Amino acid sequence: MGDLEIRPATEDDVPAIVDMLADDPLGAARESPDDLSPYLAALKRLSGDPHQHLVVAVQDGRVVGTLQLTLIPGLSRKGATRSIIEAVRIHADARGGGLGSRLIEWAVDQSRREGCQLVQLTSDASRTDAHRFYERLGFTASHVGFKLAL
Repeated sequence: MGDLEIRPATEDDVPAIVDMLADDPLGAARESPDDLSPYLAALKRLSGDPHQHLVVAVQDGRVVGTLQLTLIPGLSRKGATRSIIEAVRIHADARGGGLGSRLIEWAVDQSRREGCQLVQLTSDASRTDAHRFYERLGFTASHVGFKLAL
């Protein structure tokens, strides 16, 4: 693996991020790479919020990975702040080389720097390979999740 830079996402990164989000059956059904306007608006909201970190992994000048880290201050767990890792994606031709592990390590380290006491993530029930990956990194499947589309 060549030099890897993990940095905040910019507008120029949005097409590559959306392509990765759409590059599987689940993402293909819910993403719209042909219309980037909602993604650019979302990036603007995220960039203005200090509790949000949308990052990209860049290798050899190319975006090869992304994730979003959200910090949530709370009252439970004695006022603990937790972080949530979402939308982890690695470009198809960059998988298997440790890039996903490096991105998750960055998110866990950033969570520590931000004073979090807990790191959480969700993964669609159908993504069994991802579940094994997260378990190898020390995460445990501890909850059942629910969603309500609005």
